[in-house]
Amino acid sequence: MFDPDALDRRDPKLIARALPGLEWIAARYHRLRVDGAALPDGPALLVANHNGGILGPDLACTVSMLWRRLGPDAPLYALAHDFVMQQATPIGSVLQRFGAIRATRDNARRALAAGAKVLVYPGGDLDAYRSFARRHEVVIRPRRGFAAIARDAGVPIVPIVARGAHTSGMILTEGAAIARALRMPRWARLERFPIALALPWGLALGPWLPYLPLPFAISLRVLPPITIAPDEDADDAAGRVERAMQDAMEAMC
Repeated sequence: MFDPDALDRRDPKLIARALPGLEWIAARYHRLRVDGAALPDGPALLVANHNGGILGPDLACTVSMLWRRLGPDAPLYALAHDFVMQQATPIGSVLQRFGAIRATRDNARRALAAGAKVLVYPGGDLDAYRSFARRHEVVIRPRRGFAAIARDAGVPIVPIVARGAHTSGMILTEGAAIARALRMPRWARLERFPIALALPWGLALGPWLPYLPLPFAISLRVLPPITIAPDEDADDAAGRVERAMQDAMEAMC
């Protein structure tokens, strides 16, 4: 039976088979460039910015980079949205074999306590569906739960900044008003209903419609670990992480 919170469904052999293909696409199609700091040993919360939709190409580039650096056998999990893990369970069950678990604080804590690294996109739809005019912004706050998780678990935050994937489709409007009218925050846990120009649809409507990413170059930068003091306010810590990522984004432009 499918359990979106299970930590024992990750399949290192499947990851090892998929890795060369993902790296080929990242290198040839997206001309991926990676620089920055080495990943620390032990558990850590890997905080990345989201680009080009929920299934944007930055996600595949980031996980393939992490699998290569850490190895397919290393415990690496990614927090995935409730909609995929609970309402689109056939997709969720496949993603789970690659290390996806439902995005809850308890799941993140359990994985970190088990010694794993956990990849999270705290900006979620606010970050992924920002308009094309805002493509060089990093949007995390008001989301700050990730900072509380890292603080309470005593693990560092490793920011990973992605640039370029937001040009995979041109988001014309973020659709906050549409999402509110459809009451999406209540039943889908989403605050955006984007409208984008994207292949092969031309006009792509909504947050779930996948589209073919255009072959723009993607860059990733791994920043040095950020430590949160036991008594630091989570919002202040989230602000520090967001500013560090925004500074890196501007340096990459």
